[in-house]
Amino acid sequence: MQYRVASEIGATKIALGHHRDDILETFFLNLFFGGKLKSMPPRLVSDDGKHVVIRPLAYASEDDLEAYAHLRAFPIIPCDLCGSQETLQRKQVKAMLREWDKRNPGRVETIFRSLMNVVPSHLLDRALFDFAAVAAGAVPDDAAAVDIGFDVDVDLEQAMDARAGERAGIIALRPAATAGRTIPDAVEPRR
Repeated sequence: MQYRVASEIGATKIALGHHRDDILETFFLNLFFGGKLKSMPPRLVSDDGKHVVIRPLAYASEDDLEAYAHLRAFPIIPCDLCGSQETLQRKQVKAMLREWDKRNPGRVETIFRSLMNVVPSHLLDRALFDFAAVAAGAVPDDAAAVDIGFDVDVDLEQAMDARAGERAGIIALRPAATAGRTIPDAVEPRR
């Protein structure tokens, strides 16, 4: 409908009100139910090439937008389109994200940032990265990307290795301290 009306009035740009949380919810819906790493970009060209879709609120959280609307006394108009029915998967994904953020403050922002820091060579999509061309001495185009899990925090990596060794019944002999927690010099195997 939006594309038809835009064409009828001669508009080439269509602005949609999707915000950060909509984008994250769509990402997880595609991941869980569509088998794709896909969401909604802040700007894209329509399939027929006739329109540019923009999402000017893409980087704003729903909570921030709601607070701003209350501050400015904007009317909140209930929407019964996508995602507002209680039984829909989108509602469940929204609840999951809120619970994650309650248990681990900042997690939602980190997930959102990850959508802006994609490292194709660390995924499995052959259309995005030529794995057959990987060879010693070659540096991938995305080599500048930081791999937090393995390169940044050596102490954390050692602590994770020690914990993994503990679960496997192996004695780890590495001292490590992470976020104020001390991992013992030697982790005794479980009996």
